[in-house]
Amino acid sequence: MKQRCKWAETDRLYREYHDTEWGTPVQDERVLFEFLILEGAQAGLSWLTILKKRQEYRSAFDNFDPQKVAKYDSNKIRELLSNKGIIRNRLKIEAAVQNGRAFRTVQKEFGSFATYVWSFVGGKPIKNGWKNETEIPAQTEESIRLSSDLKSRGFKFVGPKICYAFMQAVGMVNDHTGECFRYDEA
Repeated sequence: MKQRCKWAETDRLYREYHDTEWGTPVQDERVLFEFLILEGAQAGLSWLTILKKRQEYRSAFDNFDPQKVAKYDSNKIRELLSNKGIIRNRLKIEAAVQNGRAFRTVQKEFGSFATYVWSFVGGKPIKNGWKNETEIPAQTEESIRLSSDLKSRGFKFVGPKICYAFMQAVGMVNDHTGECFRYDEA
């Protein structure tokens, strides 16, 4: 039997996400935008709640196309607020639209959001060597710096803890525990 990070053993969706995505380095702009929006939506909730709603989020947010999301108007925001398949929090939905605009600005300035965001870890994943999950921090100096810079560029729902979760999700940091089969893969 495969040894996984303990959190991934609690639910089938967690296992699938852990085994195929979490901690895998991502350069794809759409996927980076998706995780940025989903991590913000998760604030105050469990990640499992977001995973269960992920397909509906993809549908509701035009498959996380930042160019389309950046153009959402008040009518689209009203539509999203009535969508029972997503988290219907006005601040989080408005933040997603604002983040689409800020994301596009960063793409223009740096050539890609990937170039920008990966610069916070020197362009390659930080490979931690945690023995168990209790050692994994909620935030790091890198996530604090990323959060501060994102906020200065107009991004919302990007606190240091959200940024660290984002960094873990997109493989900027490898926080698979040492005994996990994904530790060397990610």
